Amino acid sequence: MVILKQYINNFHNLSEESYKKFEDLTQLITVSHKYILSKQGEIPQDLFILKKGIVRSYYTDTNGKEYNRSLFTPFSSTGSLGALVKNKPSEISYDCLTDCELYAINFKKLKQLALNDKDIALMYANALESIFLLFEARIYNLTVLNATERYYKLKEEIPNIENMIPQYHIASFLNISAVQLSRIRKEISKK
Repeated sequence: MVILKQYINNFHNLSEESYKKFEDLTQLITVSHKYILSKQGEIPQDLFILKKGIVRSYYTDTNGKEYNRSLFTPFSSTGSLGALVKNKPSEISYDCLTDCELYAINFKKLKQLALNDKDIALMYANALESIFLLFEARIYNLTVLNATERYYKLKEEIPNIENMIPQYHIASFLNISAVQLSRIRKEISKK
């Protein structure tokens, strides 16, 4: 759990006592490809920290079409935070695109711990700020960058992405069609 401690300390350096309390809330789980962490329409219980693999979040419309919202790679927090905070059914689903190792954290217990431990509260607040900044960057990318620029940015963040997940997931994340992605990749290969 040394890696977990390093990740948590990126947000706030926890005292040994506080870290031990946090660690007691976590459970390392290993799940297979296509495992659903949180399902649209259901109330989730856990927040996750991804140790290994790739997780996606996605919306499913009334016709069953899926739209990828985010891709998560190690080390990042994942799970339906909005549904956890509101204690309401999730509007999006989270599933594993590869076999994954994750630290599962019961959200209600984490919130209770944050109310009683100042160190944990600071770590939690800083983690929320970090998540906000990631979503702000995602909105900026979708609004300002063209499809090719978004693809380059994704390749910068996850260099080997094409060998990890199917192309249609990449295209959906970039908010383009698989045909558009194919054209972009073809143009890039000509350069």
